Amino acid sequence: MNSSLNMTRRVAQLIVGLFLYGMGIALMVRASVGVAPWDVLTLGIEKQTGLGFGLITFIVSLFVMLLWIPIRQKPGIGTVLNVLLVGPFAQVGLWIIPPIDGLLWEILVFASGLLILAVATGLYIGARFGPGPRDGLMTGIHARWGWRIWIVRTSIEVVVLSIGWVLGGDVGFGTLAFALLIGPLVNITIPRLRVPLATAPKDPEPVVVPL
Repeated sequence: MNSSLNMTRRVAQLIVGLFLYGMGIALMVRASVGVAPWDVLTLGIEKQTGLGFGLITFIVSLFVMLLWIPIRQKPGIGTVLNVLLVGPFAQVGLWIIPPIDGLLWEILVFASGLLILAVATGLYIGARFGPGPRDGLMTGIHARWGWRIWIVRTSIEVVVLSIGWVLGGDVGFGTLAFALLIGPLVNITIPRLRVPLATAPKDPEPVVVPL
């Protein structure tokens, strides 16, 4: 894949991934069976302050990215766009997706949101423009102090979940399902959606890199 096509795919994949990420969050919120730990925090803050979900997502993301400074983590353009776009995209999703009634529909909507979120994660991480602020915090702490990734991630999410729960965020079986399933799902989507590195041709014939 030549460099211009490679860059076009990366940019398109990043934007689509961030849009779908916001839609996935909105679907899981509307399902009302529990959400991811960071969204539990967002819903808790929303309940206490009355601010919009999208605005709170933006503020929290910006705060998390500022935490990169002491751990010497450098953001990429994907990180910045994640901060700027995921919140508004999630808010749009909440505007257009109506509340869900009935346990079966709630489960189906939550499952759809989880699958969309997994695909979205593969898309925006696979675009190679840098991790989201939350993932970057986790990997930055690991790189800075050498703590194991799973310990860092679990510790951060337990703290975030606890604060969100105390504030009144939506904790349910969906929260447990997210914790158990998101890892295996993104382990499938990220490798398959990773954009290959561009290679310069050595002669007039293009160099073909398998996708």
